[in-house]
Amino acid sequence: MEEYAYVLDYLPQGRMEEKGFKRTPLVLAIGETEFKLFELIPKINVMITIGEKIYIGKDMEKRTKIESVKRRITYDELTNAAQNELPFVLEEIVKNHESRFVEFFNKASPITTRFHMLELLPGLGKKTMWAIIEERKKGEFKSFEDLMNRVKLPHPPEKLILNRIIEELKDRNIKYRIFVAK
Repeated sequence: MEEYAYVLDYLPQGRMEEKGFKRTPLVLAIGETEFKLFELIPKINVMITIGEKIYIGKDMEKRTKIESVKRRITYDELTNAAQNELPFVLEEIVKNHESRFVEFFNKASPITTRFHMLELLPGLGKKTMWAIIEERKKGEFKSFEDLMNRVKLPHPPEKLILNRIIEELKDRNIKYRIFVAK
């Protein structure tokens, strides 16, 4: 279960597709650890800011802004504004949890005899994969900066990771999941 989520969009009038006179205000958010997408119902008269980190865990006393988690949603159910905000929010999450993702580069292993977990990162091919594997034999990577100083990457590591997270969010039937919970 997610404890915290980041706001991707705030719909004070709810979704236009909702029927009836009283539409419920909604917050569209992404979970911090499993990257689940949610529709949240905010408490009355609270200020919600795009990109804000909010508590959505079970402790109701800590929930200062969210009344309840309405449901999980898919990438396609996000508003255009939420989809546009997603890369910026993901980049912040990845940077805030850098050690978790550096650990991925240190521990990623083969999936099959011909396919490695590192190859799942968009834009990272076999040549770069082998460079990472050879370099980590000399010692674990300590940070994204350490990784970039030791291996020539096609993109910054946080971009490689956030692009993979977006791929996993967009395709619910993706064969291999690294970061997003099913």
